[in-house]
Amino acid sequence: MSERDPLRLIRELAQKREEADAMKREATEELARFCRAAKEAGLPITLIASEAGLSRQGVYDLLAERPSS
Repeated sequence: MSERDPLRLIRELAQKREEADAMKREATEELARFCRAAKEAGLPITLIASEAGLSRQGVYDLLAERPSS
């Protein structure tokens, strides 16, 4: 293994991590939109939390977040 191989792998993994972070941000924003819509439709927070795999506090925290710019 040459000295450049580890650096190439580090760059590739850093890029992969950036992509995963972006996907997580997008998914979180989409989940927040749908949780907000469900709450506005009158669904109980307990049910929303159960379906989202979050605690009730997690849903409240998600609904309190403002979209990142």
